[in-house]
Amino acid sequence: MPRHRPADNADRNPAMTILRTDIYKYSIPMHPFTIATGTMHYAQNILIHVHTDAGHYGIGECSAFPMIVGETQATCFEMAKDFATLWKGEDATAIEARMQQLHDFTAYNATIKSAFDMALHDLAAKAADQPLYRYLGGSKKPIETDLTIGIDTPQKMAATAIKFKADGVRMIKIKLGKNGPEDVQRVKLIRGAVGQDIILRIDANQGWDFDTARDALIQMGEYNIQFCEQPMRRYNDHRLPELRRLSPVKIMADESVFDHHDAERLIAAQACDYVNIKFAKSGGILEARKIAAVCKEQNIPCMMGGMLESRVALTAFAHFALAHDNIIFHDMDTCMLGHTTDPVTGGVRYNGYFLETPDTPGLGADADKAFLEKCEQVSI
Repeated sequence: MPRHRPADNADRNPAMTILRTDIYKYSIPMHPFTIATGTMHYAQNILIHVHTDAGHYGIGECSAFPMIVGETQATCFEMAKDFATLWKGEDATAIEARMQQLHDFTAYNATIKSAFDMALHDLAAKAADQPLYRYLGGSKKPIETDLTIGIDTPQKMAATAIKFKADGVRMIKIKLGKNGPEDVQRVKLIRGAVGQDIILRIDANQGWDFDTARDALIQMGEYNIQFCEQPMRRYNDHRLPELRRLSPVKIMADESVFDHHDAERLIAAQACDYVNIKFAKSGGILEARKIAAVCKEQNIPCMMGGMLESRVALTAFAHFALAHDNIIFHDMDTCMLGHTTDPVTGGVRYNGYFLETPDTPGLGADADKAFLEKCEQVSI
């Protein structure tokens, strides 16, 4: 069996010169999906192919979620052109150096950076002739995802939960954050509808202020909630320790943790029980690994999450989760949240709500060429 070669040892691979990057506005139609901060009508994704002189390309995808990360598909597309120009003629195996180029060029913009990071890791794993999870030092383990209910009336959300349970869903994530008392009613009706055997998680997406969060979580204590994601705006992080002490529901930081410095800050303040890792926030695998390492060192379990990515990026999420044993929660239903088409070949597959990750080299996923031909695109 080939030796595992972690990403930070990329210099062991022969150099691969980047020849060009193909950039696509990878828009995926979907049924409207509502969270506390807004409604998405299509997945605002970007897909890239980074071509090298090795004769193959690396694939990367990101999903812009402007109400969380401040990036849109349009801004990602324009920034990707600049990134592609910077990388032309550079060595794709020097992953840290390539990503530092992007960080030196622009602050933030984590979402589009994550697509470029993903493409380099795909190339590196292909060069090592290993699936990405093995290249990162991982091995197979069961990955079971939850399924998310977007915000609607309490009655409609309870009805959706009943359908989920009938379909074999064992973990339901409930989007909240619009109105505290009504959110309590949403949880009450959903718990009553599905019984006690279904795991319930809630996500306020920064929608509550401190008083609303405190009151809602205390009232929800009787409904056996596994955790609450991001109850307040990240500018209220200084109040998270107090909320955590008062809440009978464990607190998971999401929008409050973009990088490992955020993770260190919140953990030191005893502000959260768990952390949600998303490439669209971290800027990709390199930084996500640092977040995972900080959390593991401090005994803070993590969740693997996403935005509205297709099965291309979802496959990368699965590889990453397989390589990090501190990731014990999986919110990996991104392409099940109303996507009306699946423009992906290969990649991770759902077996019920368990994810099966490919063993082909690299990600093992690509976008359907016929679908890409219809997308706005540029090659640099």
